[in-house]
Amino acid sequence: MKFTKMHGCGNDYIYVNCFTEHVTNPEELAVKISDRHFGVGGDGLILIQPSDNADAFMQLYNADGSPGTMCGNGIRCTAKYIYDHGIISPDKRQALIDTPAGVKKIDLYVDSGKVIRARVDMGRAEITSEIPEHITVHDMSLKFIGAYTGTEHAVYFLEDNPDLRAKNFMHMPDSDFASEGVCFERHLRFPNRVNSEFIEIISRDEINMRVYERGSGETLACGTGATGAAFAGFMAGKLNSEVLVHLRGGDLVINIEPYNTCFMTGPAVEVFSGEY
Repeated sequence: MKFTKMHGCGNDYIYVNCFTEHVTNPEELAVKISDRHFGVGGDGLILIQPSDNADAFMQLYNADGSPGTMCGNGIRCTAKYIYDHGIISPDKRQALIDTPAGVKKIDLYVDSGKVIRARVDMGRAEITSEIPEHITVHDMSLKFIGAYTGTEHAVYFLEDNPDLRAKNFMHMPDSDFASEGVCFERHLRFPNRVNSEFIEIISRDEINMRVYERGSGETLACGTGATGAAFAGFMAGKLNSEVLVHLRGGDLVINIEPYNTCFMTGPAVEVFSGEY
C-alpha cells in the first residue's frame, strides 16, 4: 500500500489515496501505521476517497483506531494532496472536500505548482455549554466553554482556572500532561469523549494553545480546536473576531464572520511518501 506522510503545524497523519488503493480494515491499520516506533508514525490515518458531491471524501481515523468526523489540519493537507497529485485540475484554486461533518470549501494558495497553505471554511460553530460551565476534573474545580466545530471541544482559559495555572499546565512535561489529559478526555460529562484545549490569552487578537485530542493524546496542533478556542473566546467577550493561535507546532489564523461562520488559515506540508 502506497502512502504519503503530511502535516499541518506538526499535526501529522498518514494519507492513503483510495482513488487507487483499497483499505479493508482502516481501524486496525490506523493503530499499526500510526505507531511512532513500529509503524510510519503519526496522529492518525486519513483516507482520501472518491466522492459523488465533492472533489474527494476525507475519512479520519485517530491513532487509537476510532473514527473522527473532522480535522482542520488534516483537511488542508488533503486539499494539498488532491491538488499536488493531480486529482483536481492545476487551474483550480478552490477544492471541495466532503467529510462526516459535511462538505468544506478550501481556498488554495499555490506557489511553484504546489499548495503551500490553505484557508478552510469551517462552517458555523456552535456553543455546547454554559458560558462558562463548571466542572471538576482530577480534583480541580474548573470552568470550560464547550464548542462544536465539526467535532466536540472543551476550552479551558487559564485566566478562569487558577488550578491549571498553578500546575503550569501550558508548560508541564509531556508525560504529566498526558496523564492529566486523559482525565479531561474521558470525563463523564462527555460520554463520547472530547478534545480539550488549554488557552493562555496574550491579547484580544492572540493566544497560546495546548491540546489533548480525543483518540490521539497530545498533538502539536488541532485545527478544529484552534477554531473552537477562538470562537469560545469570541462568544465569551474575551477575543476579537480574528485571532492568531500559537500552537506547539506552528501558527493558525482564525476568522469569525457573520452567523458564526469560521475560517481557518494555515500551512500544509508533504513530508515523504513510501510503501507500507
